[in-house]
Amino acid sequence: MGRVLSWVYLFLLYGFIFLPVAVLVLFSFQDGRLPVPPFKGPSLEWYGQVLGDRDLMAALGNSFLVAIFSSAIALLLGFLAAHALARYRLPGSVLIRGLLIAPMTVSYLIIALGLLTVFNGIGLRPSLMATGIGHVVINLPLCFAILYAAMGDQQQNAERAARDLGAPEIKVLWLVSAPMLLPPMLAAFFLSVTFSWDEFIIAFLLTRFDVTLPVEIWSMLRSGLSPKTNAVGSLVFLVSITMLVIMELAVFRKSRP
Repeated sequence: MGRVLSWVYLFLLYGFIFLPVAVLVLFSFQDGRLPVPPFKGPSLEWYGQVLGDRDLMAALGNSFLVAIFSSAIALLLGFLAAHALARYRLPGSVLIRGLLIAPMTVSYLIIALGLLTVFNGIGLRPSLMATGIGHVVINLPLCFAILYAAMGDQQQNAERAARDLGAPEIKVLWLVSAPMLLPPMLAAFFLSVTFSWDEFIIAFLLTRFDVTLPVEIWSMLRSGLSPKTNAVGSLVFLVSITMLVIMELAVFRKSRP
């Protein structure tokens, strides 16, 4: 009885999580103008419209560029900050760590409004660059937390050995610290890409003409539901699943003994 209840609970849990996604994907193949029952199809009409929509493809490219570059910058800054605070005793290091992690506890709306005020003050207009900076702000604490937690005595001993052999600090970071922390660095990078790829509020407030994919989807939803929006959502879900599979193959398998 306990095993049966466990399987029932597992089935209900996964059903609760994935049923909305399954419905989204199913009605993206709807052969009609509304993604509502009864299901008519299957049809690839809406996927063809999505792939032929220049605005959607441009937004897709913008999301990709912002996610990759902002995640790379956040990873670099997070790695340097984590290494400095883990290896050196700095005045007020506890306060510094708290300030670095603080954006994780702040609403994205508050961060976006604050960045918008700062950018208006320095003359930086809403753009993909402004959005990228905003995504660095929200992803930097994540990268820092992951890498700081992964820095242990084993890496520290290897770094000391490299310094004793005459390696300069830049080579210690590049040839010793970074390779030993490769699994958590990849995990931080892929998680940052995922969060940046799906982020809406900051992208909505900090872009104007060159928008990201979530903002473009929001614009489509203003005109009502359509299987086309379901097709876009299905493609976004496919990209997210692909990144998770890559993370599993590239990160977690390497980290296993």
